[in-house]
Amino acid sequence: MDNNNYASIYHQNEAMLAADALDTLSCQAGNAFSSLLQYHQTHKDWLFGHLAYDLKNETFPGLSSHNKDGINFPDLFFFRPRIIMLLSGHEVRIGGWDMDENAARDIYAQCTAMSVHVTPHTPHGTVQAHLDKQQYLDAVRGLQDHIHRGDCYEVNFCRENFIEDIIVDPLSLFEKLNKVSPSPFAAYYRTNDLYMACSSPERFMQKHGQEVISQPIKGTIRRADNPVADEERRKELQQNSKERAENVMVVDLVRNDLSHTAQRGSVEVTELFGIYSFAQVHHMISTVRAIPEAGMPFTEVIRQAFPMGSMTGAPKLSVLQLIEQYEKSRRGLFSGALGYITPEGDFDFNVVIRSILYNAGSRYLSFTTGSAITYYADPVKEWEECLLKAEAMKKILAG
Repeated sequence: MDNNNYASIYHQNEAMLAADALDTLSCQAGNAFSSLLQYHQTHKDWLFGHLAYDLKNETFPGLSSHNKDGINFPDLFFFRPRIIMLLSGHEVRIGGWDMDENAARDIYAQCTAMSVHVTPHTPHGTVQAHLDKQQYLDAVRGLQDHIHRGDCYEVNFCRENFIEDIIVDPLSLFEKLNKVSPSPFAAYYRTNDLYMACSSPERFMQKHGQEVISQPIKGTIRRADNPVADEERRKELQQNSKERAENVMVVDLVRNDLSHTAQRGSVEVTELFGIYSFAQVHHMISTVRAIPEAGMPFTEVIRQAFPMGSMTGAPKLSVLQLIEQYEKSRRGLFSGALGYITPEGDFDFNVVIRSILYNAGSRYLSFTTGSAITYYADPVKEWEECLLKAEAMKKILAG
């Protein structure tokens, strides 16, 4: 995991590496969060892994997932690493299971002596999707009918792009993605023959000591080529009433999610409509803070807020049902979360977006794009936004 030197008062480390599983926890929705809590209580150790979107079926009993899943990440997977490396400033800390000073020095020497050779490749394969243009437009209009009837206010609607029977070097894809679009929550993730190259700009949730924060993103504008025009773009985003309205909506949703486990009166918005710059875009990001009730299990704090509101919409239960109805593939790890848990029960998780997922066993590659659908959204423009986001991924895959 790499923050690519993005400045933030909330960053704990610049980069983290965890490798060589001592043991693992893998389970589907049902009792996943209680299993994670027991796993952590048993070992009181560092845990790294993911929460997939379809844990919604546990956080909202009665929901189900019946759409096709070409990647097949488990709904929840964590491992206890034998080796951990934490980079902060000019210092790297090396630790892990049964790690003494000599072993740490040996690992450091190996790392400084080695060079990583990324295999260049130009993968071949036809990009397909389960929703063609007309099907997508019909789906957006159908969702807008639900909004008009009052079933929901806004829906994050996504469309999977996939390539079958393709062989790629996942590390090469991550290197390209991280170079083209360096982000504060970038990650390269592998478990067995399942891979993810992630360039996420968004934090789902962090717990540090007695404080929990969530930092939802709603609001995006493309950057300009020169500084003057780029500053105008920042101001345009800052003043955009539609983007501000969507940001307020998700902030209210996050406040509600955190209130279920927070001390009374501790939930507060510490930043509203913050404008942050990334390689290709400016984003509108807000920060919501809370203090959990004494004795509250960290897994319950996560469970009550999952899946994250920025990738669902509001009200959450209604839009989760609509997403299952209108999307034609299972999200899986996409729009889930990747991160770590400390021995003390602190944690930090990103939002899995702008990511390439790959199943090396079945040779299936997937990348999903989407947008927020509101009553006033133009279906054709939403289609074009999905194509634009997909085009960037296609360029990375093309070499």
